[in-house]
This record gives sequence, structure tokens and C-alpha cells, in this order.
Amino acid sequence: MTDRATQRLRNGTRTWHQALESTEFAAAMFAGTLPLDRYVGQLAAYRVVLETLETELARATCPAVGSVWSPDLAKLPLLERDLRHFATLGVTPEPCPAATEFADEIRHSGAIELLGHLYVLEGSTLGALFLLRYVTEAYLLTDGNGTSYYGSGDRARWAALTERLDRALGEPAVQDRVLAAAERAYRHVALISAELSVGLGSSPAPEPV
Repeated sequence: MTDRATQRLRNGTRTWHQALESTEFAAAMFAGTLPLDRYVGQLAAYRVVLETLETELARATCPAVGSVWSPDLAKLPLLERDLRHFATLGVTPEPCPAATEFADEIRHSGAIELLGHLYVLEGSTLGALFLLRYVTEAYLLTDGNGTSYYGSGDRARWAALTERLDRALGEPAVQDRVLAAAERAYRHVALISAELSVGLGSSPAPEPV
């Protein structure tokens, strides 16, 4: 019996997920010492990535993509809301180069591979939801200002997405392509985290083994 697509995706990317949790960026966020410009820098990076991904998903004609992607998954408006808030405070970091590299990867991906990128980025919002209290406490954010993206994780929406992925990605060969794309997406996220970690500690972002 073929494994469910999302089970393969979860198992196949576990080491990347663990590696991201041990970056200097993550450690500083947990400790409440992450500089505000690094937090906003991550939002700026993800804005570049998600603007590209959501555009490509919306224009894709692949039936599998059409059966998985829906407008309620869009995160770009949330990131733009957060960035506008920080702009009023004079915090406007430029997106790191790794974000542009990730966006280029997405533009050159096949339609079915877009679902691997989506799996990684939508899944990351569940982790962001766990980190929300660290962000709000560190930067004294109130009334949801500056935390629209980090507060967007939703387990019911995630469950619905994974169910759609499992239905759309039944063929092992298709699952292979989506898993490879998810691994590349994690690599790009790790590169973004590494660039945002510069100067925060002595250890480079770890690679999965």
C-alpha cells in the first residue's frame, strides 16, 4: 500500500525541520533576544517568497493544484499588514538575497512542485503560531499589530489542506516530485534563516544529515 502523500512529506523533511529549530535565529527568538530588524527581515523575506508562490499557484492550470490551492490559504495580505505596521516605526529592512533565490526557484518549478513549496510554507505557520508569544513579549506588540502572519496558523485549515494533498497526490512518482520540491523549499528557508542569523552567534545554520 502506498504511503499517504503528507506522511511521506512529513517523514522526508523531518531532518530539515529539526535543523531549522537549532539555528541562531530560532535560538535568539526563543531567548527573546532576536533584534527587531531580524524579525521584520524574516517577514520581508517571506513576502517576496509568498508573493511569487501565491501568484504561481493562482495561475496554475494543473488539476491537482486546482484541487489543493484555495484563496483562503493566501498569506501575502497578512505579511503586508505586518510590514506596514513596522514601516510606521521606521523598521524597513530589505529582503535578504536568499529570499530572491527562493522566489526564482518557485518561478522555475513545475506546477505540481508548487505543492511541495506550499506544504512547507503553510506548515511553517503552525510553528509560527507556537512562537507568537515569544514575538509579542519580545517586541511588546499589542492588538495583533505586527503579528498577523505569525498568528495565522490554523490547525483546522492545515488538516483540510493535508486531506486535499493526500487526495491529489496518490501516485508515488508524483509524490516523489512534490517531496523533492519540499526538500528544496526547506533548503531555501534554511538559507534565509542563516542569512538572518549572521552576527547572532558563532554557529552556522546546520544542514540535515
